[in-house]
Amino acid sequence: MEKHESPRDKVVIYIAQGDKLLVFRHTEHPEAGIQVPAGTVGPGEDLNMAAIREACEETGLSEAELELRGKLGEDVHHFEDADGPSSVRRHFYHLEFTGTSPNNWLHYERDPSDCTLGPIEFELYWVHCPDELPVLAGNQGVMLSKLKITRCRELGAVR
Repeated sequence: MEKHESPRDKVVIYIAQGDKLLVFRHTEHPEAGIQVPAGTVGPGEDLNMAAIREACEETGLSEAELELRGKLGEDVHHFEDADGPSSVRRHFYHLEFTGTSPNNWLHYERDPSDCTLGPIEFELYWVHCPDELPVLAGNQGVMLSKLKITRCRELGAVR
């Protein structure tokens, strides 16, 4: 049986610092691939606020160190899950990190939107655009060409 409900809203966040982009991997689930922060928008939640909230929850960075640079666009992403075909409406945002951080660190997301029990460990790290930019899981790199990092724009849409 095919689902016909409207897609859930999610935010996908590109956090940049100079010519670097913040990415992460699930330490306990490497098959999930390299990702950028993303998550579900709460009922009635403002999209801009959802982007900042998800960025903080998944990275451990402070809201005071993140500047919202703008919405880059949106798409509808189709995929298969345990219940069959599904889709989400993804809203892509650019945030600039203005603080200082190590080149890589571990962070534990304490409130995962997928109802996973316990915290999820993420290994976060900065990559230089475009030389070190990995292919992002779930086609999360689809809006990189709109990012205001000159070297990422030179990359084109996705490798």
